[in-house]
Amino acid sequence: MSSATSTKGVYFIAEMSANHAGDLKNALKMVQAAKDSGADCLKVQTYTADTLTLDSDKDCFRVKGGLWDGMTLYELYSQAYMPWEWQPQIKKRCEELGLDFLSTPFDNTAVDFLEGLGVSAYKIASYELIDIPLIEYVASKGKPIIMSCGMGSIKEIEEALKACEKVGNKDVTLLKCCSEYPANWEDMNLFVIPDMAERFKKPVGLSDHSMGSLAAVVGASLGACVIEKHFCLSRAIKSPDSAFSMEPDEFKEMVRDVNNALLICGQVSYNLTPKEIEGKKVRRSIFAANDIKSGETFTSENIKIVRPGNGEHPRFWSEFLGKVASRDIEFGEPVLLGDIAK
Repeated sequence: MSSATSTKGVYFIAEMSANHAGDLKNALKMVQAAKDSGADCLKVQTYTADTLTLDSDKDCFRVKGGLWDGMTLYELYSQAYMPWEWQPQIKKRCEELGLDFLSTPFDNTAVDFLEGLGVSAYKIASYELIDIPLIEYVASKGKPIIMSCGMGSIKEIEEALKACEKVGNKDVTLLKCCSEYPANWEDMNLFVIPDMAERFKKPVGLSDHSMGSLAAVVGASLGACVIEKHFCLSRAIKSPDSAFSMEPDEFKEMVRDVNNALLICGQVSYNLTPKEIEGKKVRRSIFAANDIKSGETFTSENIKIVRPGNGEHPRFWSEFLGKVASRDIEFGEPVLLGDIAK
């Protein structure tokens, strides 16, 4: 994995997140399902509730509104986390299937654990974009970083990038992200993708929390080189993230739609395709609209600009008017410049 880009044009990340639902069998099935659905990478998260928050029920630690309304952060992360001892098995299964394995660490102990696994890249979550000490520690490992920028201001993104550069790591891919679960289309502002690429001089992708694949298609069309989507075996298998996650058939459809969108976008080229070259034969040109005798004057009544393209180019229309024919021309014959008498 280098800068998280794919030779196909878009690098697809299936984010397992909490969708293992506490069952290692589900997690391993998801690796196979991600491969079958066209993902390039299977991503997990490496944390415990204690590495993310405090076990407190004070008001500021309680979620208000949305999918997790009423839960404390500690309760949410205790339910969602993946046991670390599963991750070697999941990584091994990814390697067997030719999938990249990626994880988001949330503290230095998680980074050390992932280094022990021999990971080839790291993900920084949107909420950790401002954790400069963590970012510096991740970047110090010298591996590619994929950094989500949800909720990030320009200054905060710049600070995170400077933290990486401070320890000599410039191999960063940024992800445009709207940190809503699920994200509303009107809040996503995907025109930011090309702006980020120009502003920060980095590859830019999309971490997409919206439902369906439309945002991914639009993002790729705007230049996103990475698409990350939450992935599940079935939304019927309930987890903290299942409600806004893609099922395998949906992920597969998204991959197809994104790749087709890139085919449609193509490249900046005014060259004609072989079929367009063939189509030129039916373009308009100048034809005899009546029988024209040799010596007769060309007028707008006896010549017309019509399809197909066998006659003279329409740009020469004014060259004919008022001139006389050098030969007899039948109705329906193409008229050429050589038909004007000298």
